[in-house]
Amino acid sequence: MDVTRLTGGGAPTLGEPLPIELANATYAVRGRPQDGLRTVEHFAAWLRDMRPRLAVPVADADLAAVTDADLAAARELRGAIRELAHAAVTGDRPDPGALEVLNRLVRTAPRWRELRWDGDPHAEARSASRPVTAALAGIAEGAVELFSGPDRGELRACQGPGCVLYFLKDHPRREWCSAGCGNRARAARHYDRTRRSSG
Repeated sequence: MDVTRLTGGGAPTLGEPLPIELANATYAVRGRPQDGLRTVEHFAAWLRDMRPRLAVPVADADLAAVTDADLAAARELRGAIRELAHAAVTGDRPDPGALEVLNRLVRTAPRWRELRWDGDPHAEARSASRPVTAALAGIAEGAVELFSGPDRGELRACQGPGCVLYFLKDHPRREWCSAGCGNRARAARHYDRTRRSSG
């Protein structure tokens, strides 16, 4: 697999925390559910695009070695995060299976930071596991921090027509995951008002 030629699955990237970015790899186009992780190549492209934000370095060779098992683990983690996000937004108790998946994936890749001193001193993340496994474990750990921390209260489900994405409300007036969803919501409200007033 040539990682320079990988195209993403088309999943939106909104600059949200990595667990939410992974959850949002399930999205909707015109109200129809889409899977941004349909194939190993889609997952490798997603990892490539997220590479600067991952907890451990993932080289091109690691992306080229992504397996069906890695894709299955990413999908399973995505499903667990979506279930936990839904529970956080609605105040419901999450499915215990989602908690089990998240906690199992957190345990898959112990990581540590080492001091490097080539030029300026800096810390570098290391793992005894394969980089893709460590990256998924890092995303799972980020989800643990998100759902157990203060940001959980800022997590929102987008209310745009047909949208299934989540976001952190980082501004008091933010109501949608993106400007596009905001525009669609305003257009839908305008259409409803126009239809009611003419009927």
